[in-house]
Amino acid sequence: MEGTFTHREEDHARQFLQWYELMLTIRRFEEQTIEWYQRGLIGGSLHPAIGQEAIAVGALDAVRPTDYMTMTYRGRGQALAKGASLEGVMAEVLGKASGLCKGKGGPMHITDVTHGIIGANAIVAAGIPIAVGAALAAHLAGDGRIAVTFFGDGAVNQGVFHEALNLAAIWTLPIVFVCENNLYSEMTPIREMVKNEAVSERAAAYRIPAAVVDGNDVAAVAETVGMAIDRARSGGGPTFIEALTYRFVGHMVGDPETYRSREEVAQWREKDPILQARRRIEAEGWATPESLTALDDRVTARIRTAAEQVLQAPEPDLEERLADVY
Repeated sequence: MEGTFTHREEDHARQFLQWYELMLTIRRFEEQTIEWYQRGLIGGSLHPAIGQEAIAVGALDAVRPTDYMTMTYRGRGQALAKGASLEGVMAEVLGKASGLCKGKGGPMHITDVTHGIIGANAIVAAGIPIAVGAALAAHLAGDGRIAVTFFGDGAVNQGVFHEALNLAAIWTLPIVFVCENNLYSEMTPIREMVKNEAVSERAAAYRIPAAVVDGNDVAAVAETVGMAIDRARSGGGPTFIEALTYRFVGHMVGDPETYRSREEVAQWREKDPILQARRRIEAEGWATPESLTALDDRVTARIRTAAEQVLQAPEPDLEERLADVY
């Protein structure tokens, strides 16, 4: 770390570097899963979250291990940010017996109840009412827990979204709704699906406070969602956060991306959350370019080492594959 800082500045620099490392870890992890998918090692479909790392890292900075979380099929980054084991998530993606769900969830259904991760869902908006139910349980128990649910912009047109927000509002539940607005609901621009200039306007119908934040700015996300978490934990009820972001790759691996231009993608790549974070770290003098490159190398090496180990892990036994499946 360069220069001389006060203790508060040192803490802030340390925090930012931790965010940066976690975002790098998620990015390299997602790149590894794409490689595996292209090699035919992952079944089903794979939906990368490359470009959206700052939302996962920033939004979960203030949560506790016991807090509840639901997310989408693009939620592996949230799982890692919430504390799930890197090797456990990798093994789950590959369908290994050592996976978080013994390989039965695959890349789209990451769950780890030991870290409050009560499920990723492949059905659009399905995680929202589950999180509201968890928030209701926390409210009735009075145990100080809160719930955070992540969903895409396309989820705001689902009926269950409105039902869940209404219940959260009338019961003053401790929950934070985080909409990852990456501008596209699969392959359809969100501007063609809603009249609202901001999808967070939907929250006003239920008198739920809302905020719009730059989803590529990890510090801004952490501050905005952190205040919403504090509000929920203190009994203030739900908050709706719209985090504006962009996915740099297709909706899923193999997406031809005919619905958007290369120029648009290139413009958003200049707003890469990891690139923005690195620029700030260097500008503030919190680390040298050389040390950040070395950090990236260490993260990449860790991902590769974990990947090599997990690839050698055993598959579930034949009789185990149908256990706990209904």
